[in-house]
Amino acid sequence: MGSPWKPFLLLSVISSLSDFARAVAARPISYAAVLRMKADSSSVLNSHSRPRQHHRGGLVTTDWPAFSGHPLSALSLLSSQEDYRSEESEEFGPVFIHEPDDVISPLDSEEKKVVMHCEARGNPPPTYSWYINGTEVDAEADYRYSFIDGNLIITNASEISDHGKYQCKAENSFGTVLGREALLQFAYLGAFSGKTRGGVSVREGQGVVLMCSPPPHSPEIIYSWVFNEFPSFVAEDSRRFISQDTGNLYISKVQPSDVGSYICLVKNTVTNARVLSPPTPLTLKTDGVMGEYEPKIEVHFPTSVLAAKGVTVRLECFALGNPVPTITWRKINGNIPKKARLRKSQAVLEIPNIQLEDSGTYECKAENPRGGTAFKGHLQVYTLPQWVRMINDTQMDSGEKLQWECKATGRPRPTYHWLRNGLPLTSQGRVEIVNGELTIHKVQQTDSGMYQCVAGNKYGTIYNNAELKILASAPVFVHNPIRVIATLGKDVSLECKPRASPKPRVTWKSGDRRIQLSRRIMLLRNNTLRIVNSSRADEGSYVCRAENQLGSAEMTAILWVKEAMRVELSPSRVEVTVGESVVLSCRATHDTSLDVAFQWFFNQKPINFQQDGGHFEYIQTQSSTVDLMIRSILLKHAGKYGCRAQTSADTVFAEAELLVRGPPGPPGVVIVEEITDTTATLSWTRGLDNHSPISTYNLQARSPFSLGWQTVKTDPDPVTGDMESAMAVKLNPWVEYEFRVVASNAIGTGDPSAPSRGVRTKEAVPSVAPANVSGGNGRRHELVISWEPVSEEFQNGEGFGYIVAFRANGTRGWKEKMVTSADSTTYKYRDETFPPLTPFEVKVGVYNNKGDGPFSRVVIIHSAEGEPRDAPSDVKAYSISSSEIRVTWKPPNPGPGRPRGYEVSYWKDMEQEESGKKQRTVKNETSMVLTGLEGNSLYLISVKGFNSIGQGPATAAVTANTRKAPPAQPPTNLMWIQEGNNVTLNWDPVKATDNESDVIGYMVLLKQEGRGHNQVTRTINPSTMLSLPEGGTYIIEVRALSEGGAGELSSQVRVVTSSGVRAKSNQCSVHGPPQSLTWTALLLVLLVPSASW
Repeated sequence: MGSPWKPFLLLSVISSLSDFARAVAARPISYAAVLRMKADSSSVLNSHSRPRQHHRGGLVTTDWPAFSGHPLSALSLLSSQEDYRSEESEEFGPVFIHEPDDVISPLDSEEKKVVMHCEARGNPPPTYSWYINGTEVDAEADYRYSFIDGNLIITNASEISDHGKYQCKAENSFGTVLGREALLQFAYLGAFSGKTRGGVSVREGQGVVLMCSPPPHSPEIIYSWVFNEFPSFVAEDSRRFISQDTGNLYISKVQPSDVGSYICLVKNTVTNARVLSPPTPLTLKTDGVMGEYEPKIEVHFPTSVLAAKGVTVRLECFALGNPVPTITWRKINGNIPKKARLRKSQAVLEIPNIQLEDSGTYECKAENPRGGTAFKGHLQVYTLPQWVRMINDTQMDSGEKLQWECKATGRPRPTYHWLRNGLPLTSQGRVEIVNGELTIHKVQQTDSGMYQCVAGNKYGTIYNNAELKILASAPVFVHNPIRVIATLGKDVSLECKPRASPKPRVTWKSGDRRIQLSRRIMLLRNNTLRIVNSSRADEGSYVCRAENQLGSAEMTAILWVKEAMRVELSPSRVEVTVGESVVLSCRATHDTSLDVAFQWFFNQKPINFQQDGGHFEYIQTQSSTVDLMIRSILLKHAGKYGCRAQTSADTVFAEAELLVRGPPGPPGVVIVEEITDTTATLSWTRGLDNHSPISTYNLQARSPFSLGWQTVKTDPDPVTGDMESAMAVKLNPWVEYEFRVVASNAIGTGDPSAPSRGVRTKEAVPSVAPANVSGGNGRRHELVISWEPVSEEFQNGEGFGYIVAFRANGTRGWKEKMVTSADSTTYKYRDETFPPLTPFEVKVGVYNNKGDGPFSRVVIIHSAEGEPRDAPSDVKAYSISSSEIRVTWKPPNPGPGRPRGYEVSYWKDMEQEESGKKQRTVKNETSMVLTGLEGNSLYLISVKGFNSIGQGPATAAVTANTRKAPPAQPPTNLMWIQEGNNVTLNWDPVKATDNESDVIGYMVLLKQEGRGHNQVTRTINPSTMLSLPEGGTYIIEVRALSEGGAGELSSQVRVVTSSGVRAKSNQCSVHGPPQSLTWTALLLVLLVPSASW
């Protein structure tokens, strides 16, 4: 079964579409305004922006005024879509989208083609023409010119024919506009003359100028100089300067190192082309050295410098002189701008982003011990014209008065002239022009067209465009009929605003009778019919008739009068506590034929339920009742809540107040009234109590030594809520504190106040003694005393230091020493008279400028035992391989200066001990193996003890000779016979050479493939029998043993066990990586004498 409301919805849509169709039929179109708005927004700096201005007109009354702005209004959506469709057909004059820019085209480019861009919008589409230096371009007469849309294309461009100013003109049936002028230049760089340049000869110490004489070029070029050969460039400093104005190289004082050949290199800033000048030789005269002379400024900025606002200005100043002059700058009657920078050893003053206030007279001064000279020049900043007031597109009725004013700023002050459809406009007849003001009296249809206000000074010109339309139309009503719903007893206004030009005559009637005006029914000057104190009798249809010489039209207004709506919001005042929830209910009593819409407000602002959904919820309970639930209330939710009920007849607003009880707000400014060494008297102002009386205040302090804010003790304690001052006590002297105050009430603790300004408590005698006094170690006859330094927090004042007191155990008088550094942690006392490990009573005190503080408790500290006195004894050394020697010794006799370890020094015979190596024991060990030694070499070895104090005496050197190197030849010709799990293996004996150790046996390594376990067999014969534990593949290797260590590995033999098989085999050719680490580890075990086989 269908929904019962669907037929009503269908009828409503059909009625709306019918009304909409009637409204659109007579609706004027304004698409140009949309297009111009788009053009304006696309470029903020577009000097031709044309904001639309309607000279007259009014607001349009929609069918349902109460819902005219509602985003879901179907009529509004349909109307806006139709507006857009209708505006596409509106006709308007040309509007520039893109105007030509200045162009610099490389003269030597391959294309030799230049494009000048121009584009305009208009309806009908505009046509274009171009002007070069004021002469129209004739594309038919000159094949080099062609047009694509509004763009001008120049082929085979040349400087002679095409250099100059270009201007684009766009026109259609509504008018003509001229674009701004654009300059076309050509970039090129000629070649230097090939003529040989004459040499320059000067005395040493004399100044010199080397001329560049650049070739023809456009635009600017950059100068540099090459010394002798490329790419050795001349480096600029206080003695050498390259002017970017003249291109010349200036050397204030020639030195012998300057003699050589100089080449000027110039670079075009657009094409990046570079050319080199012929070399200029510089030589020194032999008739003497130039004496000292006063400076002479050889290159300087002009006496009058013109610069555009916003650019970077470079002022050059360089002088010749001996000694080399120093350049300084100043601004007469002012200061050099802070943004200015000195470049090239102060020879260049650079001012970026120049502004009007930077104008003035600047002076550069060159000085040396022989004298000084100066140059002054005036810097003047000019600005291009900029609009401050512009003209707008305007529509007017014929016979009205047009007044336009445009205004621009600039230096020099701009002058103005006006164009109409691209032609000059002058004062005559109905037209008056005074500078930037244009007045046309009693405008006529012939005055329609495109107008341009042109402002210019000697540095630039800007254009401001606007279109003038003179209207002529019969009356048209956009909305017809209109429906108005009024509230009983309230005033109602029926508007009559036809579109017409000239202005129409308006009359009102009700039914067939003309309305009789009275005190209750009035006709306002804007043709609005006003009914005071409306009643049911006023309901009905009202007709507005508008008529001018071009025609007439009628509009019907249907008036309904309804009962006034009443709104009740409850509760009207409510108090809650932070964290609680509350519900506000809004109920509307209204005419049942009207729908009602609700909206909630908080402090006059609409509530955004999506953004604030965590606290606010909109609840629709009935068609005429809505609730606002406020959850988890915070202090910020206190305030006025409003409910607005709206029908198509009237709108009613009701408010309720919500009071929120919560923790107090932050107290006001905290002031430190009085400060002593341990107290601070604070005062503050009360903050908000948030509807719950303040019970107590908590005082907090922060210092550089505290972990954030800490509660301080107070007097009185506690600080009650009715107080606004208290004293913080038990502070530390000479510490900088900040204070803040926190208020509390029955609900909780509020936010803290802002911190007070930082204040420092006054100084006092120190009250904290150093901790952890200890000592010991040190050199012989030294007493070392150490302690933990006292934190700055407890130093209590300036001039803080330590008093170190000590006395030998059993004596009466104390020796006291002052340590003035507050960061010190150690004091050393030396006395040759006391023996090692003498016990001392020690205590450490503190002091500052206010006096002496307490001492630490007394501790016993022994004097240093000193470095070892005796050398180790019974040192023995013997070789255990070609690269290792074992060293053993006995420790010295017990006593003061006990070793904490030993250092072994060793060096080869015929070498100095200083060039030898040293190794230390890990702990107090009495043996060491020296490794990495050379074979068959004699080494000298000594041992000494050491501790934390120093080293003791060394023993006399003992000697040991490393053994000869092991044989380099591996065992060869390995043969093996396998029977079951037994393998008999033999090989050829290894014979050592004269410089190798004799062979004392062989080592056989057996390992099973895939396992890490190794089996080692030692034999003195070149054969052995091996028992293979289980089935699998085995690898066998052999190496010779000698007193010098193990020799090289043989090749590998691979044996696969198989029961009941007896076989013979020659040497296996399987080769694997030598297992050096494995063999070394095994040799250490096999060759150490203490090892048992």
